[in-house]
Amino acid sequence: MTGDHQTLALLLFGVFVAVTLAITTWVSRNRHGSAEEFYAGGRLFSPMENGFAIAGDYMSAASFLGISGLIALFGYDGLLYSVGFLVAWLVVLFLVAELVRNCGRFTLADVVAARMKERPVRIAAGTSSVTVSVLYLVAQMVGAGSLVALLLGGTSGAAQTWTVIGVGALMVIYVSLGGMRATTWIQIVKAVLLMGGTIALTVLVLVRFHGDFDQLLRTAADRSGHGSQFLAPGLKYGGGWTARLDFISLGLALVLGTAGLPHILSRFYTVPTARAARRSVVWSIGLIGSFYLMTIVLGFGAAAIVGPDAVRGSNAAGNTAVPLLALDLGGGADTTGGTVLFAVVAAIAFATILAVVAGITLASSASVAHDLYASLRRKHAKPRSEVAVARVAAAGVGVVAIGLGLLARDLNVAFLVGLAFAVAASANLPVLLYSLFWRHFTTRGAVWSVYGGLVPSLALVVLSPVVSGGPSSLFPGVDFQYFPLENPGLVSIPLGFLAGWLGTVTSREPADEAKHAETEVRSLTGAGAA
Repeated sequence: MTGDHQTLALLLFGVFVAVTLAITTWVSRNRHGSAEEFYAGGRLFSPMENGFAIAGDYMSAASFLGISGLIALFGYDGLLYSVGFLVAWLVVLFLVAELVRNCGRFTLADVVAARMKERPVRIAAGTSSVTVSVLYLVAQMVGAGSLVALLLGGTSGAAQTWTVIGVGALMVIYVSLGGMRATTWIQIVKAVLLMGGTIALTVLVLVRFHGDFDQLLRTAADRSGHGSQFLAPGLKYGGGWTARLDFISLGLALVLGTAGLPHILSRFYTVPTARAARRSVVWSIGLIGSFYLMTIVLGFGAAAIVGPDAVRGSNAAGNTAVPLLALDLGGGADTTGGTVLFAVVAAIAFATILAVVAGITLASSASVAHDLYASLRRKHAKPRSEVAVARVAAAGVGVVAIGLGLLARDLNVAFLVGLAFAVAASANLPVLLYSLFWRHFTTRGAVWSVYGGLVPSLALVVLSPVVSGGPSSLFPGVDFQYFPLENPGLVSIPLGFLAGWLGTVTSREPADEAKHAETEVRSLTGAGAA
C-alpha cells in the first residue's frame, strides 16, 4: 500500500482512538465506583442504546473481515457463518434474554448459582466464561494483525506484533477506567460507523453491477475458477464425510453458541427491566440481520471484483477481502477515491476490533472478580475491592489474549470465532438451560455440565487439524492430530448436556425444589430482580 493509504488510515484510526479515550475519561470522572456501575453501567441504558451496543459487541472482526473473506474464497459454503450467526439470535430472544435478565446480576454464574451451592458453581462457570472470552479475543487480535499487515504491505511482522500489543493495551485502558458505561458507548459509536461503512460498500458493489445480483453471482463464479460449483454447497465442506460432519458441527456451534457467550449475556444486565432486555434483542436482530445480508453482497463482490486469487495472495485466510474490495471500488490503488475508501474501511475495522475486545475483556474480568475471586473470599470481598480485582484481571486477560493472538495470526478470524462458539455452546449453554428449565437439576449436575463440555471441547481442538498435522495448522511441523473435525461442537455439545444429566441423576444431594420455584417465578415475572 502507498504512503497515502497508511497515513490516512492511521489518521482516521487515531481520531477514533482519541474519541473513545475521551469517552472513557469522561465516564471515569462521573462514576461512583460501585460494582453495579462497573459491571452493568448502572442499568441506565435504553433498549435502543443497548440494542446498538449488543450489535456492536456481536458484529466483530470475524463478521466484517472473516465472513466476507470466506465467501470470497469458498462461495456458498462461506454463507454458513452469516446464516448461523443470525439464526443464533432467535435462540437468544426466545430462550434466554428475558430470563437471564431476571435471574442474574452481572454474570452467567449468577443465574446458575441462584439455586445451587455457590462456590463450586461460580468457580466452574467463571472458569468457562474466561476461557470462552480469551478464545474470542484471539480472533479479534488476529483480525487486527491481518489489517495492519495489509496496510503496511504485508511484510512487517514486527508491525503486526506491535499492533496486537497496542490493541491489547487500549482494551485494558477502556475497561479499567470506564467499565461498562464507557464500553457501551464505544460499542454504540462503532456500530453506527460499521453499519454506515457496510451500507456504503454494499451500494457501491450493487451499482458496479447495475443492481443485478444475478450478474454479480455469475461474475464471482467465473472469476473463482470453480464455475457453478462456487455457488453450490460443497466447495469447502463437501470433500467427504469428515467435511460434511465438520459442516454440521460448525452449524451447531454457531446457532447454539451465542446464548452462551459471556459478553453477550452481560449486556442484558445494563437495562432496567426484562422487557427492556427483550426489546434490546429485537433492536439488535434488526441491525445484525441487515448487516449479515450485506456481508453476503460484500463477499461475492470481493470474489467478482477483486478475485479469490488476489484475496488469497494478500491473506491466505481471506481476512483482507473487504479492504481490498474498498480499494477497488474507490478507483484503485493509485487514486484518491481508492485511498480514501480503503482508509475509511481500515479505520472502521480497527474500530470494530477495539470495541469488541473491550466488551469481551469486561465480561472476562467480571467473571474473574465476581465469580472466582469473590467465591474464594466471599466473606471478605467488598464490592469496591471486587471492582479493583476486575481491573487487574483485565490486564491479565489482555496479556494472555495478546500471546495467543500472535500465535494464531495466520488463521481466519471467523473460523477462530467458530471455535469460541463451540466452547460456549458446550460448556455454558447446557448449564444455563438446565438451570432455567429443569426442576431436578443439582449442584453436581451444574459443575459436571460445565466441565463436561469445557474439557472435551478444548481437548478436541488441541487434537484437531487446527493445531497440528497440516500446512495451515498452528504447529505444522508436528502431528498429534487424532480428532478429524476442525470444530468440536458435534461431539462436545452433546457431552455437555450428557454430563449435566449424569451428574444430576447420580447426585446424592436432592434438588432444592423451593429455590427452583423461586427462580422460576423470578425468571418469568421479574419479581425480586436486581
